[in-house]
Amino acid sequence: MRRLVVIFLLMTTTLLSGCLYPENRLAKNEVPNDVQVEMVQQAVHQYVEETQGLIPIKTKPEDTPIFQKYLLDFSKLKEYGLLSSIPGTAFENGGNYQYTIIYPEKNPTVKVIDLRIAEEIRELNFKINAFRSEHTYPPFGEPVSDYMFKIDYKKIGLEHAPYVVSPYSGNNLPILITADGDLSVDYRSDLYNVLEEEDHHYQEGDDIRYALTDYYPFAPAYSIPYTLKDGEPIFAPDIAK
Repeated sequence: MRRLVVIFLLMTTTLLSGCLYPENRLAKNEVPNDVQVEMVQQAVHQYVEETQGLIPIKTKPEDTPIFQKYLLDFSKLKEYGLLSSIPGTAFENGGNYQYTIIYPEKNPTVKVIDLRIAEEIRELNFKINAFRSEHTYPPFGEPVSDYMFKIDYKKIGLEHAPYVVSPYSGNNLPILITADGDLSVDYRSDLYNVLEEEDHHYQEGDDIRYALTDYYPFAPAYSIPYTLKDGEPIFAPDIAK
Protein backbone atom coordinates (compact mmCIF):
# COMPACT_ATOMS: atom_id res chain seq x y z
CA MET A 1 0.00 0.00 0.00
CA ARG A 2 2.79 2.42 0.88
CA ARG A 3 4.52 1.72 -2.41
CA LEU A 4 1.32 2.79 -4.18
CA VAL A 5 1.37 6.02 -2.15
CA VAL A 6 4.96 6.69 -3.24
CA ILE A 7 4.08 6.07 -6.89
CA PHE A 8 1.03 8.33 -6.61
CA LEU A 9 3.12 11.12 -5.11
CA LEU A 10 5.68 10.79 -7.88
CA MET A 11 2.96 11.12 -10.51
CA THR A 12 1.53 14.11 -8.70
CA THR A 13 4.82 16.02 -8.89
CA THR A 14 4.59 16.04 -12.68
CA LEU A 15 1.23 17.78 -12.46
CA LEU A 16 2.18 20.44 -9.99
CA SER A 17 4.33 23.31 -11.15
CA GLY A 18 3.90 25.73 -8.26
CA CYS A 19 5.46 25.52 -4.83
CA LEU A 20 2.87 24.62 -2.23
CA TYR A 21 4.55 26.52 0.59
CA PRO A 22 3.09 30.00 1.22
CA GLU A 23 4.81 32.75 -0.74
CA ASN A 24 5.88 34.56 2.42
CA ARG A 25 7.64 31.43 3.68
CA LEU A 26 9.99 30.94 0.72
CA ALA A 27 12.46 33.16 -1.08
CA LYS A 28 11.52 31.81 -4.51
CA ASN A 29 9.42 29.07 -6.05
CA GLU A 30 12.49 27.39 -7.54
CA VAL A 31 12.66 24.96 -4.65
CA PRO A 32 11.53 21.41 -3.87
CA ASN A 33 7.78 21.54 -3.25
CA ASP A 34 6.10 19.68 -0.41
CA VAL A 35 4.93 16.85 -2.69
CA GLN A 36 8.50 16.13 -3.77
CA VAL A 37 9.81 16.14 -0.21
CA GLU A 38 6.90 14.00 1.00
CA MET A 39 7.48 11.53 -1.83
CA VAL A 40 11.06 11.03 -0.70
CA GLN A 41 10.00 10.98 2.95
CA GLN A 42 7.56 8.13 2.33
CA ALA A 43 10.26 6.18 0.51
CA VAL A 44 12.68 6.67 3.41
CA HIS A 45 10.10 5.47 5.96
CA GLN A 46 9.43 2.37 3.87
CA TYR A 47 13.16 1.69 3.47
CA VAL A 48 13.70 1.91 7.24
CA GLU A 49 10.87 -0.57 7.80
CA GLU A 50 12.03 -3.03 5.15
CA THR A 51 15.67 -2.99 6.33
CA GLN A 52 14.92 -3.25 10.08
CA GLY A 53 16.10 0.25 10.90
CA LEU A 54 18.81 1.00 8.33
CA ILE A 55 18.86 4.49 6.84
CA PRO A 56 19.49 5.15 3.12
CA ILE A 57 22.46 7.48 3.53
CA LYS A 58 25.96 7.94 2.16
CA THR A 59 28.92 7.27 4.43
CA LYS A 60 30.49 10.48 5.74
CA PRO A 61 33.33 11.14 8.21
CA GLU A 62 32.30 11.21 11.86
CA ASP A 63 33.20 14.89 12.27
CA THR A 64 30.99 16.04 9.37
CA PRO A 65 28.66 18.89 10.49
CA ILE A 66 25.31 17.47 11.52
CA PHE A 67 23.13 18.84 8.70
CA GLN A 68 25.57 17.61 6.03
CA LYS A 69 26.36 14.30 7.73
CA TYR A 70 23.40 12.15 6.64
CA LEU A 71 23.06 12.82 2.92
CA LEU A 72 20.40 10.71 1.23
CA ASP A 73 21.56 7.91 -1.04
CA PHE A 74 18.89 7.75 -3.74
CA SER A 75 20.43 4.61 -5.23
CA LYS A 76 19.40 2.63 -2.15
CA LEU A 77 15.78 3.76 -2.48
CA LYS A 78 15.76 2.84 -6.16
CA GLU A 79 17.38 -0.53 -5.42
CA TYR A 80 14.43 -1.42 -3.19
CA GLY A 81 11.94 -0.18 -5.76
CA LEU A 82 10.75 2.62 -3.48
CA LEU A 83 11.54 5.48 -5.84
CA SER A 84 11.24 5.20 -9.60
CA SER A 85 13.03 8.49 -10.32
CA ILE A 86 15.04 11.12 -8.50
CA PRO A 87 13.37 14.54 -8.00
CA GLY A 88 14.46 17.09 -10.58
CA THR A 89 15.48 19.46 -7.80
CA ALA A 90 18.04 16.98 -6.44
CA PHE A 91 21.73 17.44 -7.17
CA GLU A 92 21.85 13.87 -8.50
CA ASN A 93 19.39 14.90 -11.19
CA GLY A 94 20.94 18.27 -12.03
CA GLY A 95 19.09 20.29 -9.37
CA ASN A 96 20.32 22.80 -6.82
CA TYR A 97 19.56 20.78 -3.69
CA GLN A 98 21.00 17.91 -1.71
CA TYR A 99 18.49 15.81 0.15
CA THR A 100 19.57 15.09 3.71
CA ILE A 101 18.18 13.40 6.81
CA ILE A 102 17.84 14.85 10.30
CA TYR A 103 17.00 12.92 13.47
CA PRO A 104 18.42 9.73 11.89
CA GLU A 105 18.24 7.59 15.02
CA LYS A 106 14.74 8.39 16.24
CA ASN A 107 12.72 9.83 13.38
CA PRO A 108 14.53 10.03 10.02
CA THR A 109 13.20 13.22 8.47
CA VAL A 110 13.96 14.46 4.95
CA LYS A 111 15.17 18.03 4.43
CA VAL A 112 17.11 19.77 1.65
CA ILE A 113 20.35 21.77 1.50
CA ASP A 114 20.62 24.67 -0.93
CA LEU A 115 23.80 23.97 -2.88
CA ARG A 116 24.03 27.57 -4.04
CA ILE A 117 25.04 28.35 -0.47
CA ALA A 118 27.62 25.56 -0.64
CA GLU A 119 29.05 27.09 -3.81
CA GLU A 120 29.38 30.53 -2.19
CA ILE A 121 31.16 28.94 0.77
CA ARG A 122 33.47 26.99 -1.55
CA GLU A 123 34.46 30.06 -3.57
CA LEU A 124 35.03 32.12 -0.44
CA ASN A 125 37.13 29.37 1.11
CA PHE A 126 39.31 29.37 -1.99
CA LYS A 127 40.04 33.09 -1.57
CA ILE A 128 40.67 32.74 2.16
CA ASN A 129 43.04 29.81 1.70
CA ALA A 130 44.99 31.79 -0.87
CA PHE A 131 45.24 34.66 1.64
CA ARG A 132 46.36 32.28 4.41
CA SER A 133 49.07 30.80 2.22
CA GLU A 134 50.76 34.20 2.38
CA HIS A 135 49.69 35.55 5.78
CA THR A 136 49.12 32.39 7.89
CA TYR A 137 46.10 33.81 9.69
CA PRO A 138 42.61 34.15 8.17
CA PRO A 139 41.38 37.65 7.22
CA PHE A 140 39.62 38.30 10.52
CA GLY A 141 37.51 41.44 10.67
CA GLU A 142 35.51 42.91 13.55
CA PRO A 143 34.46 40.45 16.27
CA VAL A 144 30.77 39.50 16.37
CA SER A 145 31.16 37.35 19.51
CA ASP A 146 34.02 35.72 21.39
CA TYR A 147 34.11 33.00 18.75
CA MET A 148 32.77 34.62 15.57
CA PHE A 149 34.23 37.36 13.39
CA LYS A 150 33.30 39.30 10.31
CA ILE A 151 35.54 38.74 7.30
CA ASP A 152 37.86 41.55 6.26
CA TYR A 153 36.64 41.22 2.71
CA LYS A 154 38.95 43.88 1.27
CA LYS A 155 41.96 41.77 2.19
CA ILE A 156 40.74 39.01 -0.11
CA GLY A 157 39.81 41.28 -2.99
CA LEU A 158 36.04 41.52 -2.50
CA GLU A 159 34.03 44.71 -2.96
CA HIS A 160 31.48 43.94 -0.24
CA ALA A 161 31.04 41.69 2.76
CA PRO A 162 30.21 38.13 1.69
CA TYR A 163 26.68 36.87 2.11
CA VAL A 164 24.23 34.21 0.93
CA VAL A 165 20.53 34.48 0.19
CA SER A 166 18.43 32.87 2.91
CA PRO A 167 16.25 29.96 1.74
CA TYR A 168 13.90 30.86 4.61
CA SER A 169 13.33 34.59 4.23
CA GLY A 170 15.05 35.61 1.00
CA ASN A 171 17.15 38.08 2.99
CA ASN A 172 20.91 38.38 2.71
CA LEU A 173 22.68 36.46 5.47
CA PRO A 174 26.29 37.33 6.35
CA ILE A 175 29.02 34.74 6.06
CA LEU A 176 31.21 34.89 9.17
CA ILE A 177 34.43 33.17 10.15
CA THR A 178 35.02 31.29 13.38
CA ALA A 179 38.06 31.64 15.62
CA ASP A 180 39.19 28.32 14.13
CA GLY A 181 39.05 29.75 10.62
CA ASP A 182 35.90 27.98 9.46
CA LEU A 183 33.18 29.77 7.49
CA SER A 184 29.65 29.88 8.87
CA VAL A 185 26.36 31.35 7.65
CA ASP A 186 24.80 33.73 10.19
CA TYR A 187 21.21 32.50 10.57
CA ARG A 188 20.40 34.64 13.63
CA SER A 189 17.84 36.85 11.90
CA ASP A 190 15.97 33.84 10.50
CA LEU A 191 16.07 32.13 13.88
CA TYR A 192 14.76 35.23 15.61
CA ASN A 193 11.87 35.47 13.15
CA VAL A 194 10.78 31.85 13.40
CA LEU A 195 10.99 31.82 17.20
CA GLU A 196 8.92 35.00 17.37
CA GLU A 197 6.31 33.89 14.86
CA GLU A 198 5.87 30.20 15.65
CA ASP A 199 5.16 28.09 18.71
CA HIS A 200 8.25 26.30 19.98
CA HIS A 201 9.66 24.40 22.94
CA TYR A 202 13.30 25.51 22.70
CA GLN A 203 15.14 26.66 25.80
CA GLU A 204 18.59 27.90 26.74
CA GLY A 205 21.09 25.14 26.04
CA ASP A 206 19.16 23.68 23.09
CA ASP A 207 20.45 23.84 19.53
CA ILE A 208 17.76 26.13 18.16
CA ARG A 209 18.70 25.60 14.51
CA TYR A 210 16.11 22.81 14.57
CA ALA A 211 13.41 25.47 14.95
CA LEU A 212 14.00 26.26 11.28
CA THR A 213 13.62 22.63 10.24
CA ASP A 214 10.39 22.41 12.26
CA TYR A 215 8.67 24.81 9.85
CA TYR A 216 10.66 24.70 6.60
CA PRO A 217 11.95 22.01 4.25
CA PHE A 218 15.48 23.44 4.39
CA ALA A 219 18.36 22.42 6.64
CA PRO A 220 20.49 25.31 7.99
CA ALA A 221 23.74 23.86 6.67
CA TYR A 222 27.14 25.52 6.91
CA SER A 223 26.48 26.93 10.36
CA ILE A 224 27.56 26.42 13.93
CA PRO A 225 25.01 25.71 16.68
CA TYR A 226 22.92 28.48 18.22
CA THR A 227 21.03 28.61 21.47
CA LEU A 228 18.87 31.09 23.37
CA LYS A 229 19.96 33.68 25.90
CA ASP A 230 17.42 36.15 27.28
CA GLY A 231 15.15 35.14 24.43
CA GLU A 232 17.69 36.00 21.72
CA PRO A 233 19.57 33.61 19.40
CA ILE A 234 23.29 33.48 20.18
CA PHE A 235 26.20 31.47 18.85
CA ALA A 236 26.82 28.31 20.88
CA PRO A 237 29.93 26.56 19.51
CA ASP A 238 30.20 24.30 22.58
CA ILE A 239 26.89 22.57 21.90
CA ALA A 240 27.39 19.22 20.19
CA LYS A 241 27.20 19.81 16.44
